[in-house]
Amino acid sequence: MAKPLTDGERRKQISVRGLAGLGDVAEVRKSFNRHLHFTLVKDRNVATRRDYYLALAHTVRDHLVGRWIRTQQHYYERDPKRIYYLSLEFYMGRTLQNTMVNLGLQNACDEAIYQLGLDLEELEEMEEDAGLGNGGLGRLAACFLDSMATLGLAAYGYGIRYEFGIFNQKIVNGWQVEEADDWLRYGNPWEKARPEYTLPVHFYGRVEHSAEGVRWLDTQVVLAMPYDTPVPGYKNDTVNTMRLWSAKAPNDFKLHDFNVGGYIEAVLDRNLAENISRVLYPNDNFFEGKELRLKQEYFVVAATLQDVIRRFKSAKFGCRDPVRTSFDTFPDKVAIQLNDTHPALAIPELMRILVDVEKVDWDKAWDITKKTCAYTNHTVLPEALERWPVSMFEKLLPRHLEIIYAINQRHLDHVAALFPGDVDRLRRMSVIEEGDCKRINMAHLCVIGSHAVNGVARIHSEIVKHSVFKDFYELEPEKFQNKTNGITPRRWLLLCNPGLADTIMERIGEGFLTDLSQLRKLLPLVNDEALIRDVAQVKQENKVKFSAFLEKEYGVKVNPASMFDVHVKRIHEYKRQLLNCLHVVTLYNRIKKDPGQAFVPRTVMIGGKAAPGYHMAKMIIKLVTSIGDIVNHDPVVGGRLKVIFLENYRVSLAEKVIPAADLSQQISTAGTEASGTGNMKFMLNGALTIGTMDGANVEMAEEAGAENLFIFGLRVEDVEALDRKGYNAREYYERLPELRQAVDQISNGFFSPRKPDCFKDLVDMLLNHDRFKVFADYEAYVACQARVDQLYQDPKEWTKKVIRNIACSVQPKAAHGPCQATLQPIVLGPRTKSSLTPAACGT
Repeated sequence: MAKPLTDGERRKQISVRGLAGLGDVAEVRKSFNRHLHFTLVKDRNVATRRDYYLALAHTVRDHLVGRWIRTQQHYYERDPKRIYYLSLEFYMGRTLQNTMVNLGLQNACDEAIYQLGLDLEELEEMEEDAGLGNGGLGRLAACFLDSMATLGLAAYGYGIRYEFGIFNQKIVNGWQVEEADDWLRYGNPWEKARPEYTLPVHFYGRVEHSAEGVRWLDTQVVLAMPYDTPVPGYKNDTVNTMRLWSAKAPNDFKLHDFNVGGYIEAVLDRNLAENISRVLYPNDNFFEGKELRLKQEYFVVAATLQDVIRRFKSAKFGCRDPVRTSFDTFPDKVAIQLNDTHPALAIPELMRILVDVEKVDWDKAWDITKKTCAYTNHTVLPEALERWPVSMFEKLLPRHLEIIYAINQRHLDHVAALFPGDVDRLRRMSVIEEGDCKRINMAHLCVIGSHAVNGVARIHSEIVKHSVFKDFYELEPEKFQNKTNGITPRRWLLLCNPGLADTIMERIGEGFLTDLSQLRKLLPLVNDEALIRDVAQVKQENKVKFSAFLEKEYGVKVNPASMFDVHVKRIHEYKRQLLNCLHVVTLYNRIKKDPGQAFVPRTVMIGGKAAPGYHMAKMIIKLVTSIGDIVNHDPVVGGRLKVIFLENYRVSLAEKVIPAADLSQQISTAGTEASGTGNMKFMLNGALTIGTMDGANVEMAEEAGAENLFIFGLRVEDVEALDRKGYNAREYYERLPELRQAVDQISNGFFSPRKPDCFKDLVDMLLNHDRFKVFADYEAYVACQARVDQLYQDPKEWTKKVIRNIACSVQPKAAHGPCQATLQPIVLGPRTKSSLTPAACGT
């Protein structure tokens, strides 16, 4: 089993002699000019800013290549256990600055670019975000890759190279309009195509059973071509790989269906195959069952498992022939982590390969599969759980349907033996859901086929055990674990907030960048006047910088001395942007009612994308922008309240707004947010949290002390009690005059004078069928916001709480046990760097 190497061991074993000196400004300039000339075929007279960005990107990439090759050589020489992180989403953001930070190249590049008469920040802004994810799930995957590389683990990310990522969001007349995210339009300097590793993926066809075994025949073949992106660890010379698959039609695709006259149509029809990797499905926490999505899920799994098995068989460096013929050691050398249910087909696909191709007997194959796979659950919302129609499987993946039926039959036989006569339990635990349309429950398949199942925050893991998978937990309690999510401190502090990182380093050194528990060294300094002053000054500088950005991008002038109250995440009813809106309207009404009273000035920023088909989420965006139109232009309000919708929220925008935030809104209904990682990013960057006891907020409050966060509202047990009693929104509406006034204004067109009934659906939902109980938490939320105002008026005490929050951005005490779903060093991960072993990696 592979243990993470110490820095000393890594430097010794992965030699970097002969690689370019990282601090050599002259060498960077020379390389930059060489790439401008030879790679981009330009000179300084005609080069554009994009050319300069590409020249710099290639220069930085040159420093990766030697380390990348030597890291892979080293893994072949050592033959460690390899971690394969399978995810349909990797929300990577930009690569240039992150690579410079992790290689320690930033200062040399900054100076070289300055000497060339260019601006490094301007060039960084030229890079397109790799928006290959929707939200938290995809960003978690990206943070994992960074952390595993920093730990020196032999880890690979596997996903799809979507030609079009998450859509670009435009706000037109207050409404969201989607535009295609053509992120590859100008090329991607970070990826390397590997056509020599192209693999076939099969669809459709029929299954033939014979004495020799089972064969899947007459299939349609799509080719999977890999594109590799380097993933550098932080200053440790390790460079891991993210491999994304792109769909290509084989040269004979459909040609046999046409006569000579149909040749053109046959070539054009190649698009049908290549559509598989064309676009990312833009849904977060919502399942949309389309055949193309199922194709994507099988495509990534089938290509990846072929690659994994090839690497397992020929593990010795330079060896192309198989040196392993037995699969007995497969679970000792391979760990497959399923990032939610999207890659669930890895379970039946591995079974198909072992049983049909490698001729391993069923029971042994099942044992190998279970020991190899582990599953991370990301949501408890029923609408987000994947359930595929059996009829679709029958057509698209006939052999896999047979295997799933066989897995399910053995599973139900086992349950029936333990609980004789309990038919209802069998129905609840079946992978196949009966009814008008038979469906395959992918979450049940993942639980049955994995040796470890984890939730992503302690409260979420408890809900998983005692609600979502209650029957499975009773059957195999040892399988269920918690691994609270985390974030990489390299991108989410050092890169995006260098001023704060420097302030911390001056006091405690830079060890916290790879071992966040060292941030606790700040606790004795909470009352240090110089630290309080420096932290407050950094925050103010970040706010001034972001204010300039807002004025340039949105034409909105904001007061940098106002409280920056930030609520950024996917737009969804359960995340309760509506509760925030009701508070804003209440503040507005209070200012209007008594303009002479002193109010703490606030700039409220709400940002996030709504799934294109999610009507209510789009209405929420329209409401935010409509409230902003009225509030921002009311002369009575002046600079005391501003409402801004942050258009096209994405990783690169998060890197700007998070360091500037004073208040972080984490206000989901208790029991609905699995974990959240935005909450951690804000905490690490010196924002105080207003939030419910939901997701990772619970552990954040434990670590920092609940008195250092603004916690309000119903707990999970309160929500459950309200469900049993029956939630009546009108009770709150009738009882709370400020709430009634705000709701009536929204309803009667005060914020939409040109279309008075614009928000009728939204108000109807809040009053009559609000699953997420916005009104039930309104009173507590408004009172909690008053506490926020009160503390903000005492900058010193506010900053002390900020420092305490930063110091406590570390792992919770409660998360332990073997699963690879969280690897230190990431915020709120379960182990320190020194204690991480492959036992924590799904072994």
